[in-house]
Amino acid sequence: MTKSILYFLLLSISITGSAQSIMHLPEALNIALKNSLDIQLAKNNVEATTILNNIGIAGGLPVVTSSITNNEQVYNINQKLNTGVNIDRKGAAVNNLNSTVGASILLYNGNRVVATKNRLAQLQKQSEELLNSQVQDIMGSVMTAYYNIVRHQSFLKTIERSIEASQQQLEIVQTRQKAGMANNADLFQAQLNLNALLQTKLLQELVIKQAKTELLRQLTLKPDSVITVQDTILIDKTITLEAMLNNLHQNPDIIASQDQIKINELLVKEISAQMYPSVKGLTGYNFNRNQAGAGQLLLNQSYGPYVGLSVGIPIYNGSVYKRQQKVAEINVRNAELNNKILIRDYNSQVVKSYQTYATTLVQLETEQQNYKLSAQLLELVIKRFQLKEATILDVKNAQDSFEQSGFRLVNLNYAAKAAEIELKRLSNQLAL
Repeated sequence: MTKSILYFLLLSISITGSAQSIMHLPEALNIALKNSLDIQLAKNNVEATTILNNIGIAGGLPVVTSSITNNEQVYNINQKLNTGVNIDRKGAAVNNLNSTVGASILLYNGNRVVATKNRLAQLQKQSEELLNSQVQDIMGSVMTAYYNIVRHQSFLKTIERSIEASQQQLEIVQTRQKAGMANNADLFQAQLNLNALLQTKLLQELVIKQAKTELLRQLTLKPDSVITVQDTILIDKTITLEAMLNNLHQNPDIIASQDQIKINELLVKEISAQMYPSVKGLTGYNFNRNQAGAGQLLLNQSYGPYVGLSVGIPIYNGSVYKRQQKVAEINVRNAELNNKILIRDYNSQVVKSYQTYATTLVQLETEQQNYKLSAQLLELVIKRFQLKEATILDVKNAQDSFEQSGFRLVNLNYAAKAAEIELKRLSNQLAL
């Protein structure tokens, strides 16, 4: 069982659904793993397959049965014996008592028990891999939702800095107007620019609230819970395409699909075994007692142990087993094809995610420079505006450049982080 599953199974942290303190990523992941309904379903499947993975379910243990029958009957008896004795009795009571304790054990059936037990073990292993897959999926989704909040909060800071510039601009215009050096047009335009940014800020705060609600949904918490996220997006820049492709064999979905091939192969063996003779060892103890109120035989009682063999030989059943075997062999081929399709698709996903990751990292270097330059430009234009060397339009253009660069920067950061998360999810490397 993988570390992710072991951690989840040992997780016993008590977490409330209305946390109001700062929520960090490890805490969010803990809550998600604890509360996820999908994980609970997968965990129940593991428990069920673990219970079924037993030699008794496979038919390899002795079967002990016991039965008792007690019949009370009333007969009309009319017997003529060769001794000349005649027996004629109406309403004679007759009691038949039969009891037995028997045990049987399968000695041979074409290794069907072995194949069945191996299939049950493989089903348990597959369910554990599917649980691990669910854990990785939940962790990936929560990480993506968490950093989505960080992304929008980062852009909100850019908007707030632009609002500060507009407020500075408005104050400058108001000061000029008091001195008779600015007209109402400049004042109105400055106020309009500020109002537009305040509206943008409100919309961005709404986006943040909805992003938090989405995270709460993934954590299975109340959607109106109050959470605070304060974090930055740090990107792992050491990922290589070769390493991700080489680690793809660790993906639990791929392992589970390989398990399915083995399961189907074992089903072929189970069906084939039905065409072989079946030998059982039998033993037990019988007790029979017959008592009659009239007649030649008034009491007959027998008891004692027995031992024996039972041999069943399939001769003909309409080619049912042969047809079932052919279908089972087709299912093996289908499982192999599904595994190849899954590997093909996951290889493609790894390559595409890495392409996004690598390209975004290159873009980030340029955009980080652009953001610094646009911030410096905005400061410079505000100073020039104060000295009457720049117009309101110059300030607006500088603000637009600053906001657009900030928007691109946070989105590139988020895109690189999302690609990193997806690459690690595909290679089963997400961890707390």
